[in-house]
Amino acid sequence: MSVEENVCPKCNSPYAYPDGFLWICPECAHEWSLDKTSETSADDGPRFLDARGDPLQDGDTVITIRDLKAGKDTIKIGTKVKNIRLLDEPVNGHEISCKIKEFGALYLTCAVVKKA
Repeated sequence: MSVEENVCPKCNSPYAYPDGFLWICPECAHEWSLDKTSETSADDGPRFLDARGDPLQDGDTVITIRDLKAGKDTIKIGTKVKNIRLLDEPVNGHEISCKIKEFGALYLTCAVVKKA
């Protein structure tokens, strides 16, 4: 095992570990294979994952997994958000653009939602 196998290609963490045919980074959750042909296909996988690791797509319905502050108001845990739009370029670290009734247009992060 070479030292380069242990280093995450995404965040350069030295704590990567093998799991079957894949290497996994515990710091950024990036997975990769040492086989160069499968490495490119692994990077073509889903770019947006919810809090449980399920892939998100434009138009999905998601549910918030914690209370979120929206100005002076609070979006309660379990709020259903329909017809999300995933952003190509994140806005202040937020990857989802959506509209929530009573709150209007908002940006959310994938880490605070789960697929409905």
